[in-house]
Amino acid sequence: MPLLRIDRAAFHADIEALSRLTDPAQPWTRRSFTPLFLEGRAWLTERFAQAGLDVRIDPAGNLIGRWPAAEAATPVLMTGSHSDTVPGGGRFDGIAGVAASLAAVRAMRAAGHVPRHTIEVVDFLAEEPSDWGLSCIGSRGMAGDLGPRELALTGPGGETLASAIDRVGGSVAELSAARRTDVAGFLELHIEQGPVLETEGIPVGVVSAIVGIGRVRVRFAGLAGHAGTVPMAGRRDAGLALARFALAVRDEARRAGGNGHFTATIGVTRVEPGGANVVPGAAEAIVDIRAERDEAMARYVDTLHDVAAAAAAAEGCTVERIETLSLTTAVPCDEGLQAIIRAAAGRLGHATRPLASGAGHDAAFVARFAPSAMLFAPSREGKSHCPDEWTDPDALADAADALLGALVLRDSAPPFNA
Repeated sequence: MPLLRIDRAAFHADIEALSRLTDPAQPWTRRSFTPLFLEGRAWLTERFAQAGLDVRIDPAGNLIGRWPAAEAATPVLMTGSHSDTVPGGGRFDGIAGVAASLAAVRAMRAAGHVPRHTIEVVDFLAEEPSDWGLSCIGSRGMAGDLGPRELALTGPGGETLASAIDRVGGSVAELSAARRTDVAGFLELHIEQGPVLETEGIPVGVVSAIVGIGRVRVRFAGLAGHAGTVPMAGRRDAGLALARFALAVRDEARRAGGNGHFTATIGVTRVEPGGANVVPGAAEAIVDIRAERDEAMARYVDTLHDVAAAAAAAEGCTVERIETLSLTTAVPCDEGLQAIIRAAAGRLGHATRPLASGAGHDAAFVARFAPSAMLFAPSREGKSHCPDEWTDPDALADAADALLGALVLRDSAPPFNA
């Protein structure tokens, strides 16, 4: 089997061209559903067509470039990522995966590769959290997970998500046709968005699982009072209960770290009534929890009840409410596809290491209907979702070569009914 490599100059030119379609006031920004996003989609459509792909937008709003196999009924080998961004942080996140998939198809075509599977390159709609409060919109549609509740969500100007999907080329009236049962496997390249690969000098990360994400809101009740007249010894300060709780959230997360990838973060707090000269009478926080193993998530959520009660009692307060706002399960990556990624990287002489993805990805929804796996390229200093996001061009191309090799290896296996 020949060892193929992408055209690095064309690959880097594609990333640069797409990333430059940005809000000039806030690089690198190209939000889903916006005119800039549609401009990027138009550019991608042209590049897909130039690579010899048949291009369409499916009813869920995903842009798909298709390279048909000789047999029309042959299952699909899918690859891709997303072209939308978070505000100020999308120079490589998503873009690199779409560009790498396109580069892989070009390399296979240039080498005269005859695909045994139909190959599709996908730019999924709105992987990042959208102005409708929902992420992974296109991959949800492929998985059959866009229902009336989601479609009725409203965004800017009161526009419904259903209307927005239609506006960017989808067709909600035909949404059932977006569901896929014909995919034999999905491979996605992404930047790591963390520091592990760079720190260890490993060029390719093989994703073991995409974490489950839980969000829990905790509210403490104390007693408000004048900051200058209520003695320190007699206070029931809900803000201090929250402070104790925040430290316990960190300490318990560190203890849970022996169960695979695990993080817990408080990024949203509120103290009431919120006056500089008032002892807080209430305080609340939202805890973001990410776990590679569902049982670790479940244990931790149970623990939060205990540590919240202890924090409240220490300050003479009570836990007014603790509620789980959302909870998704972890998604293991397909072991067979992980082995193929390791084999492809090994043929190129690249070391690999397994690691979990602490961020969500479209691959988690694709895994609901097809075997799915991901590979990571190193991120400089682990920075992502910020203007400083960067991956060395050669390191990114090395990972793209591994993606190409994995696609060739998987395509060389006999097609099977998905």
